[in-house]
Amino acid sequence: MALGTATVAYELRFDAGRICLDLLATTHPEERLDSTEVLGAWIVGSGLVPEGTDLTHMDPSWLVGFRELRGRIGQLVRGTPGHGHGYDLALAHVNEAARAAPPAPRAVPDTDGALVRELDGPPDCAALLGAIARDAVGLLTDPVARAGIRECEGDNCPIVYLDTSRGRRRRWCSSEVCGNRERVARHRRRAALSQS
Repeated sequence: MALGTATVAYELRFDAGRICLDLLATTHPEERLDSTEVLGAWIVGSGLVPEGTDLTHMDPSWLVGFRELRGRIGQLVRGTPGHGHGYDLALAHVNEAARAAPPAPRAVPDTDGALVRELDGPPDCAALLGAIARDAVGLLTDPVARAGIRECEGDNCPIVYLDTSRGRRRRWCSSEVCGNRERVARHRRRAALSQS
C-alpha cells in the first residue's frame, strides 16, 4: 500500500481487541497514519466516533498527537512497571491524556425513527486522545486483561493484541494474515523435505 492511500477502514487493522492496541497496529508493516485523511478513517473505523462525524477540522498536529500517544502506549504495553525512566515518562503522558473528557455522545432519531449515536459536536483531538488513553489505562490496570496481551508470533510481525480466545492459545494477530503465512511456510518446508 502506498503512503497516503489507506482511506478506507479495511486497509487499516481493527482486530487487536482494544482501541489502544489497534492504534499500535498502525505502524505495521509501515507507518499508516501518514495523513489526516487516513487518521480520520482510523478514528471512524476504530469506533471512536460514529460514521459521518465531521472531522474536517483536523490538522497535522493531530497526527503528531496520535503518533506520540501511540509511542507511549507501546512503551507501557511492552515494558515493565518500575523499569526505567522512559516507562515512567510514558505512564505520566498516558495518565495526563486520560484526563481529557471524551467526546459527548447523544442519541438522535435517524430517518427511520431508530435511535443512533452521534456526537454533540465535532470532537477535538484531546478528547479523542483521552478516550484512547482511558482505554489503555483500563487495559493496563486490569490484571486479567493485561495477562492476555500477546505479541504476534508471525515472522517480523510486531503487532500486539489481546488474546481472548478459549484457553488463551491464540498465536497470531490474524489467522488470515500471519497464521496463513505460517501454514504456507510449514507446507513448503514439508514439501522441501519430502523432495530431499
